[in-house]
Amino acid sequence: MEVDWQALGSFGIYSLAALLCLIGFILSCLSLSGTWVVFGAAGLIAWARWPAFPGPAALIAFLLTCVAVEVLEALAASWGVQKRGGSKAAGWAALGGGFLGMIFGGLIPIPIIGNLLGMLIGSFGLAFLVEHAKMKKADHAARVATGAVLARLAVIFLKVGVTVAMTFALALGVALT
Repeated sequence: MEVDWQALGSFGIYSLAALLCLIGFILSCLSLSGTWVVFGAAGLIAWARWPAFPGPAALIAFLLTCVAVEVLEALAASWGVQKRGGSKAAGWAALGGGFLGMIFGGLIPIPIIGNLLGMLIGSFGLAFLVEHAKMKKADHAARVATGAVLARLAVIFLKVGVTVAMTFALALGVALT
């Protein structure tokens, strides 16, 4: 019995790409950059099927989508703060607090979820402190800081939705070509 190495290799590439898409979904649920992992899966399939789908146009579209999601994420906390009447300084504080919270959230003894909780707590905490120092009103500062947290949560939903859409587009494109 002879082994069909080409079919075995294709199965391995598609299996790896499917695993990467699943990992991307899980990372997006944790507010990490899962879209980039799906982009990597698309690159792997493109390498194996060149010039068939996903070709240059699809890869560029996926790349631009990944960049757009990252830009929206970076601006989300600031936008959430300003939408609720907060200052630009509180917006930047929410952004920095989220970043620091994500790093120090690793100290929370819940793997990966600790980072997410830390990010939300850090965004809220620094936005609250900056806005409270400026306005001297705790209720206003809490409202502004809540905007930062809600914006962060909205970004998580965005990341999950975009990751699922990219995975679906990749699977559909491969199936139809």
